[in-house]
Amino acid sequence: MSIRRLPTILSILLLAGLLPVLLVRAAPFLQGIENWVADYRVATLTPAQPQQPDIVIAAITEDTLARFPYRSPVDRAFLADLLRVLQAKGARAVLLDVLLDQPTEPEKDQALAAAIREMSIPLVVSHGGAAEGLTEAQVTYIDAFVPADRRGWANLVKDNLDGTVRWIFPGKNRADGQWQAGVVPAMAAHLGLTPPRERIPIAWRGRPDAATAPFRQFPAHAVAVLPAAWFKDKVVLVGADLSDRDRHVTPFRTAFAGNAGVLPGITIHAHALSQVLEGRTAPGQGGALAILAGLIAAGLGLVLGLVEISLWLRALLGLGVVAGIWLLAGPAYAQANILLPQIGPSLSVLLGLWLTDIWRGRRERDQKRFVQAAFAKYLSPALLDDILKDPSKLSIDPKRRDMSYVFTDVAGFTTISEGMDATTLADVMNRYLDGMVKVVFAHGGTVDKFIGDAVFALFGAPRDMEDHAARAASCALELDRFAQGFLAAETAAGRPFGMTRIGVHSGPASVGNFGSDARFEYTALGDAVNTAARLEGLNKYFGTRVAMSGATAERCPDLPRRPIGRIVLKGKTEPIAVYQPLTQEEARSGFMQRYQAAYAAMAAGDAGAAPLLAELAAERPDDGPVAMHRDRLAKGGDSDLVVMSDK
Repeated sequence: MSIRRLPTILSILLLAGLLPVLLVRAAPFLQGIENWVADYRVATLTPAQPQQPDIVIAAITEDTLARFPYRSPVDRAFLADLLRVLQAKGARAVLLDVLLDQPTEPEKDQALAAAIREMSIPLVVSHGGAAEGLTEAQVTYIDAFVPADRRGWANLVKDNLDGTVRWIFPGKNRADGQWQAGVVPAMAAHLGLTPPRERIPIAWRGRPDAATAPFRQFPAHAVAVLPAAWFKDKVVLVGADLSDRDRHVTPFRTAFAGNAGVLPGITIHAHALSQVLEGRTAPGQGGALAILAGLIAAGLGLVLGLVEISLWLRALLGLGVVAGIWLLAGPAYAQANILLPQIGPSLSVLLGLWLTDIWRGRRERDQKRFVQAAFAKYLSPALLDDILKDPSKLSIDPKRRDMSYVFTDVAGFTTISEGMDATTLADVMNRYLDGMVKVVFAHGGTVDKFIGDAVFALFGAPRDMEDHAARAASCALELDRFAQGFLAAETAAGRPFGMTRIGVHSGPASVGNFGSDARFEYTALGDAVNTAARLEGLNKYFGTRVAMSGATAERCPDLPRRPIGRIVLKGKTEPIAVYQPLTQEEARSGFMQRYQAAYAAMAAGDAGAAPLLAELAAERPDDGPVAMHRDRLAKGGDSDLVVMSDK
């Protein structure tokens, strides 16, 4: 993956991962669905647990209220007796979830007030204030009735969207500015536990089985006659279990009909208190988890968007990933205690897939425009003209014709490029190849292909050229001048670059579109093409930069040149004449005149060739052909025939 695409990919990832999180939280409809599916998992997949052994509920039921002359407030004498009975039976602590905010019968009120003050075991009594809807008179009364150290806010934290209880109320400041805990944190503090000081989700306790409640519950009016062992060392929660009041929606409503999911406040407090007593943590959820899940889901959608498959299959796989998210949510809760969000990640998968598909479509359109621009810029205008005039030239119909070929390569550039960073390498090669292409085009050639830093150019195709050999030879000389100038400029700028070697040959080859209907390439194939490529490589052996075959030289009688030798290429039996093209100035120099004489003597087998070459070597030690032939003659060579042992 190109590093230039990384910012776009990261942008898609962040947008697709975070936008659905914000959307779900901002759209009540989506948040409602998210809440419902999470609640359903809580209701149906909460693991079964044994009945809680340390908490007992003493429920004020309809049968309990039937024993009194009035239903509300609950008979204070009864409550006073109940507290004393529980203490006598060895209860560890008592939570009285009854709001004592108004007077009843004085004697009974006094009896309950005395019982509250005299309790020697931890006791927490529900408390309220103006924020809970109590009048000033009620607040004054309850403050006087319940000692400050035995109060606990009776509040339940409900979701503003659907009214469902999902969190433990930690507490808040009283009117005097002092912190007062909720009933559950207050009880935790009395029991020597660390109370929660912030709102935390409730870790709902599972049932042992479908027929058994998670907590043992007895009618409050039966406590006095029940065995003491049932209450000894237990935390007893006293509160109403009535059909017409103090019932609240819980996650269990999603799976259970009637009042089974709308629980009494005292039962909700029991769930919260058991969580604190047992040190259980609520299922992992919240903003951080939603963001993480959204980013992972968006990443999956992004990967699907990048896969080279059909749109329909990509969409089908996207829906499969969404289905996987929904299937994973159950085990994640039941086995790992994590409430994975589902709506947000599902949207993230689809949004990531959609955005990536849009980006890919735009990138492919940009690539097509780039290819079209590159086709017009780097392929011969002649080829473009012929294709525009005759689209049949795109058919797979190669033809054999006589042409000239130019191969170029930069010596040692593979090693040099390893020391360049990608940006520098791209800049250098783009400038170099751009200059080489312009030279080829100026001489009417067609750039067949780039092979790394190498260039392969054709002369005589797709249009016929009577003078293709002369054009190729002239192009080779100008390519050499450009490459030498480029090398000098790069060296002066402190950037390493190699010498460009060039091979030129003429002969018949098959030229046209080779490949299949789905993909093809316009190129030339044949032995003549291979010979041109071999000549480029032989420059290293000759010590030259441009090597031209006799087949090309014969067609350019006016082109100055010097002979290099009759070369038998590896794998061949017949020699070919090889020349180095020269400028007019080079050809007229005294050195070249003497070289021509020495070469003629060597070709004739004259022993006088060796001293002539020695004189030339002394004059120009760096001349490649002179050094090559001098060494050959010193090793026993007696003519201009050179048999190559390698390519």
